[in-house]
Amino acid sequence: MTDVFVIRNQLGHYWGKSKTWVDGSQPKQVMRTAHRDEAVNTLFELSSKDIELRGDIVAAELSERREPIIEASQIPLPMEPEAELVPNTADEDGDAANEASTEIPERGEPVA
Repeated sequence: MTDVFVIRNQLGHYWGKSKTWVDGSQPKQVMRTAHRDEAVNTLFELSSKDIELRGDIVAAELSERREPIIEASQIPLPMEPEAELVPNTADEDGDAANEASTEIPERGEPVA
């Protein structure tokens, strides 16, 4: 008997309650709905933001702990992109690599 519906992507990851993809190893983190149309609406919204997404609505039974019985994905989750670091432009001596002036002339000044 189907108790809930969950959203799974092409990598076997499940849409989580935290609005991120989870691998399914902890079923309590997986978003679930009692109605299929709610899951379809959520999947539609997700796929409109990510055109590469190939999602599926999966029917799942609930365990005694009221968690969906699902198979965890064997494919690891992609790492979150970290904040890009500003590259160090100093050379070996610690001097700035680019010593040329990048001043912008004010209005009315001739450009050299």
